[in-house]
Amino acid sequence: MIELLGILLLVQGGGGLINRLLDGGDRSWFVQLHLLPPGMHIVASALMVAAGVGVLFAERARKQRRGSGSD
Repeated sequence: MIELLGILLLVQGGGGLINRLLDGGDRSWFVQLHLLPPGMHIVASALMVAAGVGVLFAERARKQRRGSGSD
């Protein structure tokens, strides 16, 4: 379930970041573009990407530790 959160953060952040960097006028389905003022869109999107990657790597490391500890 935690992987789903990481993937969701990564997709939302990456999509919103691409949308803003390519100067897309439509806010589409990116949450941060609807909730935050325009000056914060790029920063929030980048933070969401970083958080998503962090969650995914942390979960992967946790699973590897748990798997190697059962030997």
